[in-house]
Order: sequence, then C-alpha cells, then structure tokens
Amino acid sequence: MKVLVTGVAGFIGFHCAAFLLERGDEVVGIDNINDYYDTSLKLSRLELLTPYPNFRFLKLDFADRAAIKELFATNRFDRVCHLGAQAGVRYSLENPAAYVDSNLVGFGNILEGCRHGEVPHLTYASSSSVYGANTRTPFSVRQSVDHPVSLYAATKKANELMAHSYSHLYRLPTTGLRFFTVYGPWGRPDMSPLIFTRKIIAGEPIDVFNNGDHARDFTYIDDIVEGVIRTVDKIAEPDPEWSSDDPDPSSSSAPWRVYNIGNSRPVELLDFIGEIEKAVGRSAIKVMRPKQPGDVDRTCADVSALEAAVGFQPATPIDVGIGKTVAWFKKYYDIRPGAE
Repeated sequence: MKVLVTGVAGFIGFHCAAFLLERGDEVVGIDNINDYYDTSLKLSRLELLTPYPNFRFLKLDFADRAAIKELFATNRFDRVCHLGAQAGVRYSLENPAAYVDSNLVGFGNILEGCRHGEVPHLTYASSSSVYGANTRTPFSVRQSVDHPVSLYAATKKANELMAHSYSHLYRLPTTGLRFFTVYGPWGRPDMSPLIFTRKIIAGEPIDVFNNGDHARDFTYIDDIVEGVIRTVDKIAEPDPEWSSDDPDPSSSSAPWRVYNIGNSRPVELLDFIGEIEKAVGRSAIKVMRPKQPGDVDRTCADVSALEAAVGFQPATPIDVGIGKTVAWFKKYYDIRPGAE
C-alpha cells in the first residue's frame, strides 16, 4: 500500500513508518520539524528511515491548507495514518494557539484531503486525555467524554467529532485511537519517562507532582505500533447494531470507530520511578510538588473493543519496557555506565 504518515519525525510516527516500510509498504512521511522539543532527535529518527527505497519525506506543515491540498492532488494514498499533532497537556496552557492551528485547522485539512482524495481509510491519533474529569476506571470507549480538563484534550475530542461528521457526510472511513501514556526508545524528551531517566542518571532532583499520588497506564511503544498497524489495516465500517435511540459513543451508523490502546495495568508514579531507578542503578532525588493544572489522577484503558476488532491487546510489562528505554537512552546519549 501507499501510506501517508503525518508526524513521521515524531515518536509514534517514526516507529509506525518503520514498521510499514519493513513490511514493504510505500510511505510518504510529512513533518514540519518544529522546535517544540530538540529537533536533532527528530532528524536522527528520520536518518533511520531515509535509507529505505520505499520512503519519501516532505517537510511541510499540515496546517498549511494549500500544501496539503497539493499533496493529496498529486498522490493517491491507500491509507492515511495521521499521527502528527501539537502534543503535551501542560504546554497547551502556555501556547493555546499552537493547538488550534495544528490539532484543529491541521486536522481539518487532513480530513479534506482524505475526502477529495477518496482515501479508503483514515486512522488518526486521539488521546486518553479525552476522558478528562471521568473517574470511573478502566476508561471505556463507551463512556461519555464531554468534560476535558485541558485544551489539548478538547482538541482531541474535537478531532473525533470532526472525523464523525466526515464519516457521516462523505462515508469516509475513520478510526481514532486513544493512546495511553506512550513510552519507549526514541521517546519524547518532554515526557516524564525520559525526564526522570536523564535527571536520575545525572544525579539531579526530579519533580514528583501531586506528591506522587498519580497512576498512569504506561504503554510501551511496540504495543502501540502493533495496535496502530492492525487498525490501519481494518477499515472502519458502520455498526449494524448502532441505535439512535441509545447511541454507542464508540461506533456509529457511519463508518467511524474509536478505540483505546493502553496496557490496562496502571502503575503508581512512585513505582514507575522505582523501575527507572533499578534500570539506571541509582536512586532518585525526589522533590514532591502539588498537582498541576490539566493533570488527571489515574488512567486505565479498557481495550476490549480493540481486542474484539483486531485481536490485539498490549502486554509489555513495565520492567521490560523501562529496561529497553533506559538502555536506548544511554546508547543514544553516549552515557557510559557510572558516568554522571
């Protein structure tokens, strides 16, 4: 297949593109290489993709309407895997315009491209953050998600609604994937797994928010990729049992679906830090901090809908995932054992 992967220099986009290339698909990857975090990491990821003869990279911003229109006019895609976005809950408090431009305007451009390009299936990244103020866990795709607690979460919920309108109006098959705290090699340096790893290795103190009273459904990148690719391959279809009298929030009479991808095994934050300490071989200097705006206390994914649809459920244990992540970190940043 010929697959468009957006955010191809990003954490999840890079890994998914590599999987598609390895199995023989043709991948067109786009990314604007913005400086939200260290661009050298993004370029290093791209360096691993460029040797593939079936890979083509275009530096462009999917918020650029004219550029996206031209992209779809000059390419016929069998699938679109939209993994690019302005990420980060906390940064949305500082720069909300970036989220409006990328996650709303940009997603609208992708939908229009898929519509006019008659793309057979659009798969896109949503987020566990859409569950917002919900407290009943595990989070199910059949729960209402109408109370986001950050602008980032609101844009991801909006993406699901925008996709549904296109699925309904134009019969464009779309599938949204709610990712739960993804970590692993080549991960984002602004996220806690790599922040903690870097600071513990360096002997620097780490901030532990909400005094450590957090639990997250940490999900290893290989599991995320497996779920994404299986979903890309399964074109969304209308739910024959969907009823307008009792509407299921996870499906529709249109070819539209949403699924959770999570490990379904929440890990307490202090236990997570403990796994990093074991992998690094050094204790963390912890500084307890209050809860930050936009944070939720606990996440846990009910993945039964994903398992029923594509026969897959994430299962990588936290100690295995952290071990691989820390090993990659040391190799990439050339840190010798015992070095500061």
